[in-house]
Amino acid sequence: MSQTVLLAEDDRAIRNALERALTLEGYQVMAVADGVEALAQAHRNRPDVLVLDVMMPGIDGLQVCRVLRAEGDRTPVLMLTALVETADRIAGLDAGADDYVVKPFDVEEVFARLRALLRRTSPVGVGGVPVAEAPRPVPERFIEAAGIRMDPQARRAWRAARELELTRTEFELLELLVRNAGIVLDHSTIYDRIWGYDFGPGSKNLAVYVGYLRRKLDEPDAPQLIHTVRGVGYVLRED
Repeated sequence: MSQTVLLAEDDRAIRNALERALTLEGYQVMAVADGVEALAQAHRNRPDVLVLDVMMPGIDGLQVCRVLRAEGDRTPVLMLTALVETADRIAGLDAGADDYVVKPFDVEEVFARLRALLRRTSPVGVGGVPVAEAPRPVPERFIEAAGIRMDPQARRAWRAARELELTRTEFELLELLVRNAGIVLDHSTIYDRIWGYDFGPGSKNLAVYVGYLRRKLDEPDAPQLIHTVRGVGYVLRED
């Protein structure tokens, strides 16, 4: 069975070229353009290995790695970075990355490092023969953060025991915030993930939907869950 690679790279040319090369090498590739989608894909379909660009808008590769490690996900991570200082490499390793490749890179080096990472995580039996991979656990149906529980398949959501009546856009916005709880999502990232394009700095569309959500989420004597970070965006957290 071919192994799956989750590739997150915001440079379209690099992403497309690397996706083609990995596919030709026999990998199944899930290619995304930002950290938000990388986390969403990792939660939906756990890959065998992740290839993350360090510098991405919104949530960068280091933040993606930190979130996965905080969740207990030990999937090997290969970082792609244009930063060559020792301190930058240390920051990547401290975030939980297993290895890195410096841009510009030779694709053969990427292949070699991926093979090395996958060998480390493949169980080996007697005489060095790989053991059949154990079935992966079925992904959890519910996602939870800050007292919010969501069932993306059934499109239902609750705050504590109270079920929330949400429109499609409200549900998708809340799901994005819950999946990235504690991480500040900037306006352009949210616009891109929910509407597919940025309405521009003068748009009040996002603020309107955040207001709708707050009215449905907030409860008397309970902490506010969606916080505004002025000039940046929004974050879900329970203070």
